[in-house]
Amino acid sequence: MVYFLTSSPFQPDSPALNPANGFVDRLKACLPRPCRGLFICSDPDLPSLTDRFGGDMRAALETAGLAQQDWTVLDRRNQADAARLAAASGLIVLAGGHVPAQNRFFQEIRLRKLLAGFDGVLIGISAGSMNSADTVYAQPEREGEAISPAYRRFLPGLGLTNAMLLPHYQQVKNDVVDGLRAFEDIAYPDSMGRVFYAIPDGSYLLGRGGTEALYGEAYRIADGQIRRVCEYGGIYPLTLEKECP
Repeated sequence: MVYFLTSSPFQPDSPALNPANGFVDRLKACLPRPCRGLFICSDPDLPSLTDRFGGDMRAALETAGLAQQDWTVLDRRNQADAARLAAASGLIVLAGGHVPAQNRFFQEIRLRKLLAGFDGVLIGISAGSMNSADTVYAQPEREGEAISPAYRRFLPGLGLTNAMLLPHYQQVKNDVVDGLRAFEDIAYPDSMGRVFYAIPDGSYLLGRGGTEALYGEAYRIADGQIRRVCEYGGIYPLTLEKECP
């Protein structure tokens, strides 16, 4: 499997794929054509929203010269066919959305097991990228989540990578949730003994052949400290072993 874990694959204020940091060129180089595409939702009970997001992704691929032989949206309506659909696909796209809601659906359809033998290309978008980790950091983002003792910040994920990604960094770095700063008061304390990677739109993690690297601007958060580890246009190699701070 080759996986692109993006913050967002789209250009700012545009439905087209973002070529920044070589994303489109690298995707073209490894995506089998023609192939069947599968778009897996973030919320299985919002079909109209999922259909729209899935349609936008398909259109962006076609505009980039990556038209799919077939395209299917997977949500509550056809979750019983998840195993067959995954096995027949050459491209799987994991939608963005609310991390815990998507994580629950992935558990329901046993997506981690279904991906164990997948030999195609996978693209994660925002929440989909976060849920691709072995252990997922579900950073609180909705009101009530940061102060609820019942909210689970760490969840079992798909196990594609050990890297815990925090997408849309340029957009959310100054957010406040339940009166707490999303990074200084939430993510930094949660990083004690752990490593997170914050990436803005246009950056992504690429994994293939047993290696991983971050492409584009990226920040490493560990033990309550943050530092930039990669610039626009740069490459920051990662290991597949669990990283220590």
